Amino acid sequence: MKFAYKILNSALALALLMLVACSSSDKSPSGTVDLFDGTSLEGWQNFGGGKFYVEDGMIIGEAAPVLPNSFLATNEMYGDYELEVDFKVDPLLNSGIQIRSHVYEEETKTVRWGGTFKADGSKDVKDRVWEKGRFWGYQIEIDPTDRGWSGTLYEEGARGFLHTPGESEAAKQAFKAGEWNHFRIVANGDHFQTWLNGVPVADVHDDDQASGYIALQLHGIGSNKEKIGQKVRWKNIRLKKL
Repeated sequence: MKFAYKILNSALALALLMLVACSSSDKSPSGTVDLFDGTSLEGWQNFGGGKFYVEDGMIIGEAAPVLPNSFLATNEMYGDYELEVDFKVDPLLNSGIQIRSHVYEEETKTVRWGGTFKADGSKDVKDRVWEKGRFWGYQIEIDPTDRGWSGTLYEEGARGFLHTPGESEAAKQAFKAGEWNHFRIVANGDHFQTWLNGVPVADVHDDDQASGYIALQLHGIGSNKEKIGQKVRWKNIRLKKL
């Protein structure tokens, strides 16, 4: 009887151990989720009709004439999280990573901050009407120009830039032209922080949207023939909910 009891206890212990192991394998220790599976666009949707496709483990956005700003967005909406992504952009394109973004359900008038920031930090304020179906929301800027504003917080389809790098030369010079770059983006309540290749850029408080889509922007090029075929590439898109 004692021998049988020991066998039963051993079997139960083994079953419990296997159950714990299986449960823990469903989620990585860090709680990080891959938003891109490396082989397909499953889990993503296209707003704007831009050319997005997968090649060699990357999501690629390829510029084409006439099309408007286009966005490859997650099917799900997210609120508070830490997002990491690697990106590489051809020199003639502008791009960005959308966070907490939406689509206007009807024609909408918003405030638009025109021009550049003034010496006192203020901006010219204008009204603008956006068409129904326009994608809009917070964007982490990808700017390959000498201005060096990559990592700044912008509001696509609404107010515009919510801040600039200011006097931070480290932030302005953090972007690596023609190379892979890395964003770390934290959206936690009304607090937004970004790091570009490990260098702090944005540290902004704003309470406009608490959740929304994450999206990859392919900027429209109008009729500019020089930009046709220019590409933006993304990989290693990982999210950790806070």
